[in-house]
Amino acid sequence: MDKIIILFLIGLVAGVINTLAGGGSLLTLPALIFFGLPPNVANATNRIGVFFNGLLSWRGYHSKGIKTEKYDLWLSVTSFIGAILGSYIAVDIKGDTFNKILAAVIVFIVAYMVFGKKVKTDDAVIITKKSRLIGLVTFFFIGIYGGFIQAGVGYLIIASLSFIHHFGMVKINLIKSLTVLIYTLSALGIFIYTGLIDWELGLALAAGNGAGGWLTSRWSTKVNEKYIRYFVMFTALAFAIKLFFF
Repeated sequence: MDKIIILFLIGLVAGVINTLAGGGSLLTLPALIFFGLPPNVANATNRIGVFFNGLLSWRGYHSKGIKTEKYDLWLSVTSFIGAILGSYIAVDIKGDTFNKILAAVIVFIVAYMVFGKKVKTDDAVIITKKSRLIGLVTFFFIGIYGGFIQAGVGYLIIASLSFIHHFGMVKINLIKSLTVLIYTLSALGIFIYTGLIDWELGLALAAGNGAGGWLTSRWSTKVNEKYIRYFVMFTALAFAIKLFFF
C-alpha cells in the first residue's frame, strides 16, 4: 500500500510538470525502475499515466475554451505512426542499455533546461504549406522518440512548435497534450500486446498523473514555471547518476 501511495504522489507531481512544460517522465520512469520493475516493463507501465495525463490535461484546456484545430490533429496522427516504430524498438531493449540511454537523455534534457533559449510568445504566428510540412515530418520523428522512451518529449514538442510556427505556450501545451494522448494509444497497444505492463503500479501512477494534468491545465496560465524547472532539474540529475553508476 505504501508503494501505491508513493507512486500516486509521484504521478501527481509529474502530471503538474507535464502539463506546465514537460519532463514528468524524467521522474516517473526512474521511480518505477527503482521500485524493482525491469526497465522495459517500467517504460511500458509508465505509459498508462502518460495517457491519462494527456487525456485530462487536454480536456482541461478545452473546458477553458482553448480548442483543437485540424492541423493539431494531423500532427498527432503523424506522431501516432512514428510511435509504432519507437515502441517496437523499446520492447526488446536490454535493461542495462535502457538505463544508460535514459540517464543520457536525462542529462541532455536538463542541459536544455539550463542552457536552451526560453520560449517566447510571438504574435507573428507562421502557418504556411512549408511550415505545416516541416511540422508533420518533425512530429513523425517525435513520435518515434516518444514511443521508444517518452522522457523529455514535452521539451521536443515545445522547441519544435516554437521554432516552426512561433506558437505561444498555451497553444503549444494544448497540442502537446493532444499529441501525447494520441501517440500513447499506439505505444500502449503494443506494450499491452507484448504483456509488459504492471497494471497495479501503472494505475496508481495514472491516478496521480491524471489528477495533476486536470488541475494544472485549468490554472497553468497563472503559474511561474521557474521553481518547477529547478525541482525537475535537481531531482532528474540525481536519478541519472543512480541509473548510470549504480
